[in-house]
Amino acid sequence: MKIFKFHNLNFKFKFDFSKILDFFKKIFSGIFKFIHKPIMAIILISLIFGFIGGFIGRNLDSKLVSDDIEQENLVKSIKTIPEVVKQVSPAVVSVIVSKYVPILEQEYYNPFGENSPFNIRIPRIVEKGKELKEIGGGSGFIVSSDGLIVTNKHVVSDQEAQYTVLTNDGNKYSAKVLFRDPAQDVAVLKIDAVDLPTVKLGNSDDLEIGQTVIAIGNALGEFRNTVSAGIVSGLMRSVTAGGGGFSEQLEQLIQTDAAINPGNSGGPLLNLYGQVIGINTAVANNAENIGFTIPINKVKQDIVNVKNQNN
Repeated sequence: MKIFKFHNLNFKFKFDFSKILDFFKKIFSGIFKFIHKPIMAIILISLIFGFIGGFIGRNLDSKLVSDDIEQENLVKSIKTIPEVVKQVSPAVVSVIVSKYVPILEQEYYNPFGENSPFNIRIPRIVEKGKELKEIGGGSGFIVSSDGLIVTNKHVVSDQEAQYTVLTNDGNKYSAKVLFRDPAQDVAVLKIDAVDLPTVKLGNSDDLEIGQTVIAIGNALGEFRNTVSAGIVSGLMRSVTAGGGGFSEQLEQLIQTDAAINPGNSGGPLLNLYGQVIGINTAVANNAENIGFTIPINKVKQDIVNVKNQNN
């Protein structure tokens, strides 16, 4: 017995041809015995087959129409780059890194002592207290309306630093580091705020080489919400990334030619549905537009864990 399945239909027909043939022989024989005029029997048989064909045809047509509508809705949900930027930018933030650093001044002194007959003055640098100073910056994006923010671990790696989040509307918030992933370059911050705009997370497993992507971030730590666009240049890349005393082996990265500048670290990489599909994290030195992004699917569990602990 063979089993035939209509593609993408929700029902199956099982055919045992010998039994079906016997079944139709009995039906046709019965019809001819019941109806003595052959022409009436033929008409009745035609009606039966017409009904069966119409039933299958309606189901096939319905499925085809459903597929067409689904495809049309999918196309309509694709946005232009300006539409994506307008949708997502309110949820992209700048992360400012500040730290108390020594105030250094130059002074002159006499190496033989101030009462020495030798009037010699030699310069030296001395510390005159400390001041809170901005020493770095990065990007991030809001994943919950009560203030959870995803960024790179290397952006917030300094345990002694203070972190400030600057939102797209110009507000400043003191930020606390809730989580630093021990296995990958991911961290989660928390600010005290409510009703914040959030991003939508996509599915990085569905990415294809060549598809359009958009990066948003605090370029050079100075130009907030800078936008660049490009394509997915490669998948499943492995690199060793480092800087500022931080080095890490990163696996299964997305490669993109969308410009990833210093300060973009921790910002989102987006698809044309306006969904975050990765966290921008590194660039290749001595290269033209070779950037690397952590797939968002590798980060989702971290986000869930922090949300559960924060509730």
